[in-house]
Amino acid sequence: MTRRPAALPQDPPRRLFVRTWGCQMNVYDSSRMQDLLRPLGFRPAESPEAADMVILNTCHIREKASEKLFSELGRLRAIKAQREAAGGKFMIAVAGCVAQAEGEEILARAPFVDLVTGPQSYHRLPEMVARVARAGGAAIETDFAAEEKFDRLAEAGGAQGITAFLTVQEGCDKFCTFCVVPYTRGAEISRPMAAVLAEARALVEAGAREITLIGQNVNAWHGAGPDGKPATLAALIRAVAEIPGSLRVRYTTSHPLEMDAALIAAHAEEPKLMPWLHLPVQSGSDRTLRAMNRRHTAADYLRIVGALRAARPDIGLSTDFIVGFPGETDADFQATLDLVRAVGFAAAFSFKYSARPGTPAAGLPGQVPDDVADARLAALQALLSCQQRDFNAAMLGRTVPVLWTGPGRHPGQVAGRTPWLQPVHMTAPPGLIGQQTMVRIRAVLPNSLAAEPTEGDHFSEPHAA
Repeated sequence: MTRRPAALPQDPPRRLFVRTWGCQMNVYDSSRMQDLLRPLGFRPAESPEAADMVILNTCHIREKASEKLFSELGRLRAIKAQREAAGGKFMIAVAGCVAQAEGEEILARAPFVDLVTGPQSYHRLPEMVARVARAGGAAIETDFAAEEKFDRLAEAGGAQGITAFLTVQEGCDKFCTFCVVPYTRGAEISRPMAAVLAEARALVEAGAREITLIGQNVNAWHGAGPDGKPATLAALIRAVAEIPGSLRVRYTTSHPLEMDAALIAAHAEEPKLMPWLHLPVQSGSDRTLRAMNRRHTAADYLRIVGALRAARPDIGLSTDFIVGFPGETDADFQATLDLVRAVGFAAAFSFKYSARPGTPAAGLPGQVPDDVADARLAALQALLSCQQRDFNAAMLGRTVPVLWTGPGRHPGQVAGRTPWLQPVHMTAPPGLIGQQTMVRIRAVLPNSLAAEPTEGDHFSEPHAA
């Protein structure tokens, strides 16, 4: 009888907690950082207190980003002190756009931080962790080697669920005067089509049924196609849609300057491309748009909307607005309201202007008083909310396809999304998750749609064999 060798003792798994602020690209990057650290023995933790390492993946777009970071670091410092007093270890990393913009300042103000890494250096994270563990001190990486990042991250991956995000493009060359992205994410870089498709196939094989292609200016994607020449986002969308098992394709976020005829045509011709587009406009005033360096006019935007609706009449549009931009007058704001009424948005994100250090707009004259900006924002949001309610109300009684993505809030429910990203719930067995079915919208609620099976459909639990 052959005796098996005794199993070698293994180190207990280390726990990793990642807190993510900001855009879907940050969500994607957080997932990839977890992938990179898994070979080092890190497994997900439910909270910072249960972790051996915490990564704060930051966003520089929102107001008071640095204050939020240092407030969170203060809480982590207390955990680190308690852990080390008990003879343990606790590693703190700061990633993302705030790390890129303020790397040295972070270490100066919070010397207990172990790692600082910008968005283009995540592929070096295992090396940085090993370096700190071996030699102590702090490690900082904030360069812009985006091509190297893409090459190294392309081998990572894993299941994200029924819906998955896939970064195809990073950085921005537009230099809007209010935005820090060109300074924190660098120039526009596109992944080759082959690398994107390889990752998309892996996601589908892992169970993804909807893939959202993401980038700071995703419709500026121009990665190398099969012939080695730059391809278009429309071509990439069609190629992703051809992957067996994929049901839906989306893309975000887009810039009006890059909405070319091929991409608009794809909305008419590719059934797996969802009838939903997030297309930021920021203002309806040409004078304000020039000050923002948007390089398009309100009329340009309306022409694009007209072409999209001619191609896909049921398309839903969402957008971004900034009110109270330096120099914005009552007439400028009225032009924004006029554009909103002309388009009819299904959803929107609207914000009061907040100066970002280092951006050209921060030094512009004519800063709008807070009370004026607050009043304008309230008026804009009231109009946008009315349009969103009307868009959702129009779903009542319609039969629409829903991709079921997980359990609902209540027992016996499943939850999913319409092609227009509206959340839907229905009483049905969990076996429906991962499928796309036609349902009837029976009620429009404040934050979701309630559905029921179409006539003749009965979603019951299968009988045991």
